[in-house]
Amino acid sequence: MSSDTNTVSRYTTGARINHWITAVSLILLALSGMALFHPSLFFLTHLFGGGQATRAIHPWIGVVLAISFTGMFFRFFKLNLWKREDTVWIMNPGKVLNGDEEGLPEIGKYNAGQKLVFWGQSILILLLFCSGLVLWDVYFEAYTSIDQKRLSAVVHALCAIGAILIWIVHVYAAIWVKGTLRAMTRGTVTRGWSWKHHRKWLRQEVRQGTGKS
Repeated sequence: MSSDTNTVSRYTTGARINHWITAVSLILLALSGMALFHPSLFFLTHLFGGGQATRAIHPWIGVVLAISFTGMFFRFFKLNLWKREDTVWIMNPGKVLNGDEEGLPEIGKYNAGQKLVFWGQSILILLLFCSGLVLWDVYFEAYTSIDQKRLSAVVHALCAIGAILIWIVHVYAAIWVKGTLRAMTRGTVTRGWSWKHHRKWLRQEVRQGTGKS
């Protein structure tokens, strides 16, 4: 628990750093990827020093994302395993969106929406990394065929769109649910927030005397 009796520790400094490296990497990949995706967005290459620099740096940012997200995956995947209460929670979107979660099952550290974001990004980032390797001609041109590159280009683009959309939903939800952002900025949340949104988790942390992971 936090030393402040009104707050609960939710994330360690290491977990927050891991999260922000992943977030910044994803944003940079989205910007550089869009710059390379269509001529109308080529102006975005100025953020990275021009077209050639963008083409060179984009895959390396992808490597950083893959390493960082792998750390997040092994840190959090057990907490994101689907449970029976998640099905009930997600089948009541009206109550959830209106902030009226009374009558719904008590939720652990992550609700069903957060778990879908986690697993969705896990799958998409894996596909982005694998398809990106096929397209990385500087190192892998001799090991892939033209047909493989064409397929990988389509997969890469579609997965990138999906990852960006999930990221937008993730950010919007964090802003929509008041008090959520402080978890990844300060590492703590209020007891009131925890009781309202993650009551099962709060009970566990009170019993164990710790809230960090």
